[in-house]
Amino acid sequence: MDSKNNKIDPTINFVPAKSALSWDEYFMLQAMIAAFKSKDPATKVGSVFVDKNNHQITMGYNGFVAGIDESKVPWGKDKSAPLEFQKYGYVVHSEANAILHASRSLEGATAYVTLFPCNECAKLIASSKVKEVVFLSDKHQDTESNRIAKKIFDLSGVSFRSLEFRSEILGNLTEHLQNLLTDI
Repeated sequence: MDSKNNKIDPTINFVPAKSALSWDEYFMLQAMIAAFKSKDPATKVGSVFVDKNNHQITMGYNGFVAGIDESKVPWGKDKSAPLEFQKYGYVVHSEANAILHASRSLEGATAYVTLFPCNECAKLIASSKVKEVVFLSDKHQDTESNRIAKKIFDLSGVSFRSLEFRSEILGNLTEHLQNLLTDI
């Protein structure tokens, strides 16, 4: 530092630095890690809610109701069976779990979700005054639930958009994780 002008001399030990991830990629990767925690054998979903300053407020993944004996409820999804014998009667979606565990208001937050929310979760998201939903997959886009969710978002002013990962992100992440593990 130049003591006369209190300025940093850029020729002394200056190395330009840039994050390998955008904020969107960073939070979606967190949602993906949350999804990894789910025990659901068919669909693992994760979500992360962040405030306008890019600080995480809460996160969640899809799983059974907290505290129940999971050995007494099914993970099967055969809709020809009564609801009592389907996972759908017992699973709490990742967005609902995150909202239930939020320690402060979600007003103005952005929700990063690995799967576009169903209509039930859209109701919770909109009622929580979340401003935006960023999603990774919209594999149920042709369903009635999905159409209702999008209508709820449109009517309540919640914007939503898909996130496309840059092709090199997952390769770079794999290399980074391997390097971390070899340093242990």
